[in-house]
Amino acid sequence: MLDDVTLMIAEEVLLLAYREDTGKPVIGSVELDCAVAGALLAELAVRGRVGFDGKKLRVEDDARLGDEILDGALQRVAEETRPRDASWWVGKLRAGGLRKRLLTRLAARGVLSEQADRILGVFPTTRYPELDPRHERDVRERVHNVLAGAEPDERTAVLFAVMHAAKLDRKAFPEAPKDRVKEIAQGQWTGEAVRKTIASVHAAVLAATSAAAVAAAAGS
Repeated sequence: MLDDVTLMIAEEVLLLAYREDTGKPVIGSVELDCAVAGALLAELAVRGRVGFDGKKLRVEDDARLGDEILDGALQRVAEETRPRDASWWVGKLRAGGLRKRLLTRLAARGVLSEQADRILGVFPTTRYPELDPRHERDVRERVHNVLAGAEPDERTAVLFAVMHAAKLDRKAFPEAPKDRVKEIAQGQWTGEAVRKTIASVHAAVLAATSAAAVAAAAGS
């Protein structure tokens, strides 16, 4: 742990997805938003709050976790009147400004800086260059250890699954062996319960990304 900042899996995804110098994402907005939403669902699963009944997401424990973003997502799942699959929830959560809220929180914690900018001097945008590199270094060290042969813990395995589904692994770790990344992302090393979580989140991010891309193409 670094200082008093404990990162969620979704925040680790963001640190790997944004360039340290320019503060711009290395993958497209659709893929990144779906990856962050999938990582949020995975966090709830890892913490024992949701599980997967076939393809449907269900609440296992509605006890609050003390984190505004996690608790808000858990409440939304608990209040949904119809059973929904994980890909539906990824689509739902990505549409609520989740990435912006997490980036703003990372900036407030001193992990990133938040800089207003304009594209072509006209269109407003915000960049998030790295302010405290220790947190990303910690994540990258864990990932490199696993790529080198160490057995991943559940959180790191889920991180791999999300990165692989969003094609972030190719950008963040271009020299990583493809077979090793695929092996970890599929959870082949672990027990059935963890493997189900990893497979469900991976499939959800893939499906939500495809659906969002199709919708964007249809609307253009």
